[in-house]
Amino acid sequence: MSSRATLKVVVLMGGISCEREVSLSSGRECAAALRKEGYEVITLDAGPDVALRLTELRPDVVFNALHGQWGEDGCVQGILEWLKIPYTHSGVLASALAMDKQKSKAAYRAAGLPVVESLLASRAEISKQHLLDPPYVVKPNNEGSSFGVNFVSEDANVPTKLSDDLPTFMMVEKYIKGRELTTTVMDERVLGVTEIFTDGWYDYHAKYKQGGSYHVVPANVPAGITEACLDYAQRAHRAIGCRGVSRTDFRWDDTKGVAGLFLLETNTQPGMTPTSLSPEQAAKEGISFGAFCRWMVEDASCLR
Repeated sequence: MSSRATLKVVVLMGGISCEREVSLSSGRECAAALRKEGYEVITLDAGPDVALRLTELRPDVVFNALHGQWGEDGCVQGILEWLKIPYTHSGVLASALAMDKQKSKAAYRAAGLPVVESLLASRAEISKQHLLDPPYVVKPNNEGSSFGVNFVSEDANVPTKLSDDLPTFMMVEKYIKGRELTTTVMDERVLGVTEIFTDGWYDYHAKYKQGGSYHVVPANVPAGITEACLDYAQRAHRAIGCRGVSRTDFRWDDTKGVAGLFLLETNTQPGMTPTSLSPEQAAKEGISFGAFCRWMVEDASCLR
């Protein structure tokens, strides 16, 4: 790879998923940091002509700051493999697998990791009857950032009415009462455990709006729970086949000890916004935002 001073990095951002605004925020932050690190940086809002634009720009590396469908599910990774452009984060298979929550749970189970009971069903079925005993959560099987998440309370007499703009098939997942924890992995290095606090549901607003939530890192949890989160996150990273940075989210019922800790999902393109969790964990480990982004660029490759 070229020296940093001559390396041309294209930051892919925006895109066409429902997480477009989050991606634009991540992309802006990463582009600014990489310029300060000495790279030649070009930002590219990924549209239908993304392959043509990349061919014209001829980058040495693509920093993938896309989130959601098309950018996080193996699609753009396939384009980058075809164009033979080194890129950050996970490859085609791991991206596609992690984006499909139900299939990734199968990979977790095969690796002996604890997951929450869930099933896939049509919107019509979900709206007609309780498919699991309440409380439970209904959410898209292949979206992130808590888009389209519906909580069905324990005392709900009728199932939730789902919006028509949600996917035809949704995941119905048992709700685990307790605490929200998350852990970031940098390939072989596991960063700390964060606990997330919010007044209500940890939804899009809570994740990305200033003041929507607050984080405690390192989390104030027993040493055994910290060790389990670090171990499970690393094993999840490997089970999915992730590369570069990933972040695994957990629910923990603190009345049950380690037996109450469950994996929810692994994010192969963790947010890099001012309120995002992974950069915050890196900072607590002494890794500046610029160094965090630089590590991803230096780790970039094809055939991931």
